[in-house]
Amino acid sequence: MSLLIVGATGTLGRQIVRRALDEGYEVRCLVRSFSRASFLREWGAELVQANLCFPDTLPPCLEGISTVIDASTARLTDSLSIKKVDWDGKVALIQACAEAQIDRFVFCSILDAQKYPQVPLMEIKRCTELFLAESGLNYTVLQLSGFMQGLIGQYAIPILDEQTVWMTGKTAPVAYMNTQDIAKFAVRALSVPETENKTFPVVGPRAWNGDEIIGLCEQKSGKTAKVTRAPLALLRAVRQTTKFFQWSWNVADRLAFAEVMASGNPLTASMDQVYPVFGLDPEETTTLESYLQEYYDRITKKLKEIEYEQAKAKERKKARQRTPFKS
Repeated sequence: MSLLIVGATGTLGRQIVRRALDEGYEVRCLVRSFSRASFLREWGAELVQANLCFPDTLPPCLEGISTVIDASTARLTDSLSIKKVDWDGKVALIQACAEAQIDRFVFCSILDAQKYPQVPLMEIKRCTELFLAESGLNYTVLQLSGFMQGLIGQYAIPILDEQTVWMTGKTAPVAYMNTQDIAKFAVRALSVPETENKTFPVVGPRAWNGDEIIGLCEQKSGKTAKVTRAPLALLRAVRQTTKFFQWSWNVADRLAFAEVMASGNPLTASMDQVYPVFGLDPEETTTLESYLQEYYDRITKKLKEIEYEQAKAKERKKARQRTPFKS
């Protein structure tokens, strides 16, 4: 089966590529830059250059393609706005897929988007779900919460480096999931008829708030976190300021999403009915405890290797400095 993956260089997209290749799919990746996506070609994927914001570039990418998985979203540093990429671009992609008579379309959305119309990205995701449902395409929507990978930069590394962890007064519990596990659902949806024209939550085994994640990182790393809490009012003020500058619009939109995290409302859902439909085993889903343990184990091993190499280098330097007259 020929598969086009959109957003293939992203945190989630690259895991979907890896999973699809491992399962024997012929994978084509829509990318904006060949240089940034060269690793995907090394894995065995075909690369096609296109841009969601230029609809004329999309039809050639769909030639010979039967299925599409869309895991793309605007980057924080993009010069293009979230609306331009996540709405205008997705509408163009869905229309191109309908015109090409694509058999299956899997869309990665956000859980509980309908509850936060004031958050640009979540409202756009909600509208995209509706547009996709009305497109005539055979679709599956996966509603995600948060990625475990994002917690490394937010919590794990600052705590390990004894740097400040920034938080609001309270944080909503989020059922974070490993992107490798999400990729299993995305690829499996293509071969399970029961997922057709339906929407599913795809979230981790348990919801964690910020303080619980910090405690877990402290336990796994043996370090004590330095936490600074920013008032929600300050967050809102920063968001209003960034909206005045075009180059910071994406920052403002992401700060609006941060307000969701500060609301205290859990971002989670039951997966009891989801695993049986997809034919996946919940016991094989990564827990946050095991994910962070593996991360810190890898870091500890790497640090020991570096220390060993440094010690050996010092010994070699001392050996070179010795002379026959210094015994």
